[in-house]
Amino acid sequence: MSTQRRGVSSRQAPVAPPLPGGRFFFVMLLIVLVSAILIGRITLLQVIDRPFLQSQGDARTLRNEVIPAHRGMITDRNGEPLAISTPVVTLWANPQELPDDAIQRIVLAQALGMSLESFEARVARYSEHEFMYLRRQMTPEAAQRILDLRTPGVYPQREYKRYYPAGEVAAQLLGVTNVDDVGQEGLELAYQPHLAGRPGQRRIIKDRRGRLVRELDVIREAQPGGDLTLSIDQRLQYMAYRELRSAVVENEADGGVLVMMDARSGEVLAMANLPSYNPNNRAGLDPRGLRNQALVDVFEPGSVMKPLAMSAVLESEGFDRDTVVDTSPGWMRIDEYTIRDFRNYGELDLAGILEKSSNIGMSRLALELNDNAIWEKYHRLGFGQSAETGFPGETTGHLPAPIRWSRSERAALSYGYGLSVSAVQLASAYTAIANNGTRIPPSLLRLSSNPEGIPAMTPSVANDLLDILETSVGAYSGGRRARVEGYRVGGKTGTVRKSGQSGGYATDAYRSVFAGIAPISDPRIVTVVMIDHPKAGEFYGGAVAAPVFSSVTGNALRLLDVPPDREVD
Repeated sequence: MSTQRRGVSSRQAPVAPPLPGGRFFFVMLLIVLVSAILIGRITLLQVIDRPFLQSQGDARTLRNEVIPAHRGMITDRNGEPLAISTPVVTLWANPQELPDDAIQRIVLAQALGMSLESFEARVARYSEHEFMYLRRQMTPEAAQRILDLRTPGVYPQREYKRYYPAGEVAAQLLGVTNVDDVGQEGLELAYQPHLAGRPGQRRIIKDRRGRLVRELDVIREAQPGGDLTLSIDQRLQYMAYRELRSAVVENEADGGVLVMMDARSGEVLAMANLPSYNPNNRAGLDPRGLRNQALVDVFEPGSVMKPLAMSAVLESEGFDRDTVVDTSPGWMRIDEYTIRDFRNYGELDLAGILEKSSNIGMSRLALELNDNAIWEKYHRLGFGQSAETGFPGETTGHLPAPIRWSRSERAALSYGYGLSVSAVQLASAYTAIANNGTRIPPSLLRLSSNPEGIPAMTPSVANDLLDILETSVGAYSGGRRARVEGYRVGGKTGTVRKSGQSGGYATDAYRSVFAGIAPISDPRIVTVVMIDHPKAGEFYGGAVAAPVFSSVTGNALRLLDVPPDREVD
């Protein structure tokens, strides 16, 4: 038995671990390499390629969306709305996201009011695109019913739609906008920059299905369009349109025009045209109804020009109100033309010439004047020139230059043939008689103050013509049906032959015209009425147009609180 020394352990000394082999070094190297690759990749993505990757990500999720601007309102002179923009919803789709399920497509097509064949054809046409309209300008309620179907690939877009409360009553004056709310006709077109405003823009995030995730910020606020206050009075406009339509229907006419102007300011208080159309529903639209005939169309005015030509006579030496003209035997030959009166009126003073509407009397007076006297008078009254209302397509009319005029041409101008005018030009010319000889340019916008007029005749001549025009609607005159109960009014009738298709004048087609002023004691309004081709029997201006003037003027004077200036008959 061996003996162990004290203090010495009987256990063996620990064995050192073996040195690592090749497998360990391989694993460690692999970890280092992978880490280096990951670090390099992260560096590449986060530092080197970050701008590119960020732009690509933004392109797929970040959007700049247009904020539509609210179009300005158009109102009448009293603030009553004539054209307003209402919010609507347009539905669009991404054809590449629409479901393939036949049932879902059938349900969507039916909800859109389309046949499945039409819907499939539309989708096929836009199959290579990511956008197509489904339905434009729906009411929010109707659009929501379709969105509630939760059809993949169908999205809403907020827009505005123009609405016209007056409908057909003022359609041609206001004009219309297209489906993108851009003015296309009338004052909507003329004042497009003012009414349209400026669309805004916002930055948003959308998911891969095009749905809004978050609004980041507003880049530019939408600036609403400016409002437009017109000169017309909606009450007078409705009344004028109603009376004009009644006359057109009653006389089986092709159409008609009525213009009412403020004699002091030139503001157009009413402007009615027939035929017309409903701007809120343009299905089956008659293109003739689009034209604002009062401003863009012309006609030969006929005898309503005689008071204006008479102003040139009264301003010439050797003539006054008591001048007498022998119109016997009721016809006269000038050049190769024969001019006739309705019958032989014999001797007439100047008031009698207008009251009887004598072509012979006017012709004989015109031929005694300076060659250019009537042309110069008509030019000063605004004929042959733009009325400068700013309305698109406004006509200048036609006033032939006084070069080598024949005697028959000079005579014809004196009784309203050989020139063409618009209804607005004619009404503006009559403001010179109503306004102490100063013609007031027409305005379609409400004015803050009366404009400076254009001297067109002397005040004394204008006052003489007012008196003569009042006799022209006397109880036994051809214009007697223009009389207004309780008010002194004056005016002139016109019955104009229309041009024939093969040249010359038609024998059975007329325009019936009346131009008048009221009240005579203190003129407030000037009204022009033209009825185109009445076919019910009567066609004289005194029988067809004068009653419209009477009804419209009487109602207008009462609505405007103009006190009566004549005892009731």
